Amino acid sequence: MPYSVTIDLHGQTVESAGKLLTQRLKQLSDEVREVTVLHGFHGGTALRDMVRRYKNPRIERKILGLNQGETIFVIIPKSKKKGEM
Repeated sequence: MPYSVTIDLHGQTVESAGKLLTQRLKQLSDEVREVTVLHGFHGGTALRDMVRRYKNPRIERKILGLNQGETIFVIIPKSKKKGEM
């Protein structure tokens, strides 16, 4: 299984993108430690802003890189709880 996966939100609405993120994070295998979310930014900032405000218990932290069109989620393994790290 991969260490890192990518979720592409191009063409999604804010509402559908939020649902897609939630669904995909639930389906992640325990080996995945990093999710790169492609949201773009040239067509507006609504998706970017939603992704950067998005909350999920699987997300340990978010990395805002030099590419303004993506955000990286560092993932907590299902087998660990936040207080056990």
